[in-house]
Amino acid sequence: MYFSRRVSLSEPNAITLAAGKLRAQGQKLINISDSNPTRHGLGEVGTLYQADPRGPREARRVLAVFLSQRDGRIVNPDNLYLLSSTSQGYSWLLKLLCDPGEAVLAPTPGYPLIEALANLENVQVEPYRFAWLGRNWELDPLSLPAVGVSPRPRALIVINPGNPTGAYLDKGERQLVQKYCAENNLPLIVDEVFFNFPLPAALKSRARLAGSPEILTFALDGLSKNLCAPGAKVAWLEVSGPESQVAEAKAYLDIIADAFLPFSDILATQLPDFLEEIPSQSARTRERCAANLDTLQSLVGEDPVSPVTVMSPQGGWNVLLRFPSHIDEDELVENLLKDYGIYCQPGYFFDLPFSGTISLSLLLQPDSFRKNAAKILRTIATLS
Repeated sequence: MYFSRRVSLSEPNAITLAAGKLRAQGQKLINISDSNPTRHGLGEVGTLYQADPRGPREARRVLAVFLSQRDGRIVNPDNLYLLSSTSQGYSWLLKLLCDPGEAVLAPTPGYPLIEALANLENVQVEPYRFAWLGRNWELDPLSLPAVGVSPRPRALIVINPGNPTGAYLDKGERQLVQKYCAENNLPLIVDEVFFNFPLPAALKSRARLAGSPEILTFALDGLSKNLCAPGAKVAWLEVSGPESQVAEAKAYLDIIADAFLPFSDILATQLPDFLEEIPSQSARTRERCAANLDTLQSLVGEDPVSPVTVMSPQGGWNVLLRFPSHIDEDELVENLLKDYGIYCQPGYFFDLPFSGTISLSLLLQPDSFRKNAAKILRTIATLS
């Protein structure tokens, strides 16, 4: 497996080796260069800060228990890294896997954040495509580049379910991306922050790729979505795959994580309470999204000649509305702003493969969603 030249594994220096030898002989050492104030009676009394690049061990243990119960598998806390956000996780992985100027593969349509983060790391993003087949989105296998392209991709990113498409990868698609990664010796980066928000159209065969043992996999998740609390800046990264590759990846990743040490001990003590709240908060959000989606489908269905199609998502917090392509997306959004003070995002923000779409959030209060969705449908009918 290839890891970037930005990070190097260095051998212990002579001083470190000498100190380690003395400790092994039972000698107690005094580090007179130590700059941790909590070891010297300063800071909060009784609190000893122990730097761990992966995050406090006890917090990772608690998280591993939660994930094991949630996913029905055994999660090793030593394979978890605690982060302040999934964006930070992307940043670390781009540093880990890509030299400047190299590329990763990411799905389109998709949320533009990945490209923005890649630009900050001097990494290119090459798209592979999902196609709309009239009822669902399907991965186009021909859009995955053949071996030997330049720049050679260094990782494949999967969003499960997609944003804003709301499409889960089905069993065949999961097998396809894993086979592609195995044949091309590529790691898999999996973003599953919306996995826990299925809608009525969700696949019965949906499954997480987190914890995959077959190929080197980096799975991102976090509280921001699971707890429906954007201000709860707690996320995690799980490394899985063949044992030797996992060990090597963690050795490099530890160096990156040690340079940032982002996770707060204060948050670590609150993590058990946060995790306990996830089931109830997620259930409320799923109920809200399903109800608003049903409202939208009912509003569209009330007009038998409506030019609008609800591109029913399988999961997540958003829905795409499709309308006749002769209606300019910018004109529609500008009219909604001018006439009603309604703002929504046009489809080209997400590189939709066709014109005539907007993205709506399913999170709004039900009365507000119904009222404003009706105004959007009236405006589309007028422009038609």
